Amino acid sequence: MDAFWLILAMLGLGLGFQHLRTFPDNAAEVLNKVVLYVCLPAAVLLYAPRLQLGAGVLAVAAVPWALVGVTVLAVAGLTRLLGLRRDEKAVLLLCVALGNTSFLGYPLVRALLGEDALPYAVVYDQFGAFLILSTFGLYVLARYGGDADPTAREIGRRIVTFPPFLAMVFGLTLMPAEPPAWIAGGLQRLSDALLPLVVLAIGLGLKLKLPRDELRPLAAGLTLKLGVMPAVALALVWLLPLGLEPVARDTVVLESAMPPMVTAAALAISHRLAPGLASAMVGYGILLSLATLPAWTWLLKAMPL
Repeated sequence: MDAFWLILAMLGLGLGFQHLRTFPDNAAEVLNKVVLYVCLPAAVLLYAPRLQLGAGVLAVAAVPWALVGVTVLAVAGLTRLLGLRRDEKAVLLLCVALGNTSFLGYPLVRALLGEDALPYAVVYDQFGAFLILSTFGLYVLARYGGDADPTAREIGRRIVTFPPFLAMVFGLTLMPAEPPAWIAGGLQRLSDALLPLVVLAIGLGLKLKLPRDELRPLAAGLTLKLGVMPAVALALVWLLPLGLEPVARDTVVLESAMPPMVTAAALAISHRLAPGLASAMVGYGILLSLATLPAWTWLLKAMPL
């Protein structure tokens, strides 16, 4: 609960500063870059070396890819049922398939499930969500946004130059699991700054204007992202023999329940794909997740090991 009070406080501060125009217009972008280039890599370096590579880790990474398939089928059905436009379909494909598994995922998983869960959150994000954004996400933008199809070289370049991914590679290969105390302490402090900076940046950039002509796709998309996808993930990790530890199972479900990825919505907006719907998916998704994430956490803790 302390983490959620902090989230509410920082979100309120961000919205207040946005209203008062206390910070420059690009303040949210600057804070996000600090998180991307400093805090996220620090969190990855701190927790990635603790991973024991094996079948369980591969299973954690496989679940978000399985959810992409579910997303494609579900959005195709919604497109026919609701008569969605092509740009609305593209936004749902991006915002349902891609969750905020790093900026919000890392600190919230640690706050709700404990320190032992964070290495699995790193795997879910880096080998799941990030690679999905770099492949499936680029394909959706190319198909529905009028761009040329992304080349394998472009996709590869995005992957190998992404700071948290570089930190993951270093953490799994060269970083000791027990680094010197001064290094571990510094990484811990930078990692602890992740949650307040992320939520403050979200508050500074949050747009809550409701697109009245897109209420149905908005409601359908958030139902899929915050309700259906974690339910499917829960079924996968409990019913299939994936060999996951309880903390790994809980992490997978909670990461799948994260609200839509800010980057995915920003890319949709930059390609002029239903910008009102994309903004609303992120804004209302974050607000609703303040209720749905604790609910999923309660359910996971209530289930037998």
